[in-house]
Amino acid sequence: MRVFWQFLVVAIALLAIPNTVMAAPAVPLIPTVDLQIGGGNGTPQETSSAIQLLLILTVLSVAPAILLLMTCFTRIVIVLSFVRTALATQSMPPNQVLIGLAMFMTFFIMAPTLAQVNETAVQPFLQGELTQQQAFDAAVIPFKEFMAKQTREKDLVLFLEYTQSERPTSIQDIPLTALVPAYAISELKTAFQIGFMIFIPFLIIDMIISSILMGMGMMMLPPVMISLPFKILLFIMVDGWYLVVKSLLTSF
Repeated sequence: MRVFWQFLVVAIALLAIPNTVMAAPAVPLIPTVDLQIGGGNGTPQETSSAIQLLLILTVLSVAPAILLLMTCFTRIVIVLSFVRTALATQSMPPNQVLIGLAMFMTFFIMAPTLAQVNETAVQPFLQGELTQQQAFDAAVIPFKEFMAKQTREKDLVLFLEYTQSERPTSIQDIPLTALVPAYAISELKTAFQIGFMIFIPFLIIDMIISSILMGMGMMMLPPVMISLPFKILLFIMVDGWYLVVKSLLTSF
């Protein structure tokens, strides 16, 4: 399990390297991999290398999903999805637009954390000043500080008590196996709370339109068809996308 987290943090750190790395002395970021088919002697060293390569490929396949759980992407994409559902615009904006906006907002919000990871872990590791274990320990600290600020104490205690772990004295003492799921469910709750507040004004419009149509005896006309233009008009008049994005930025 610790090897899994080490590979994960190294993947996060490599994504966090800013443009300043390009101006640094030429250091190969991607190591040379020599693949050979057959000819192996079946020694323990070769078997160990094959297992490590298999673990790396496995981690890389699930790393994006785990990375998203350790950043603010979860809250942002859920809130944006709530906005689209509240407007009842079906697939407008499309998923590609919402996910793209959520990704860029995630990079924007996580920029200080990623820059700290690059400064304290990635660059020293690439220059040979830190070992892999030391780079891992240094890289997880900024992520722990970010996640701990957004995690509810009740959620964190839930996972700590389940594993019968001692109460940590500092953020650095919190294990990632407990902090990451606690942070994820805290983000889900926060996102749903924001989504509920977004739904209220559009729900009021739907109720008013439905009451008017019933009073006019137009039972067969779908209220959503009539309320949609009014909801879009209201969203434009209050500059809804600006307010949603501003609320998300100030919530972190």
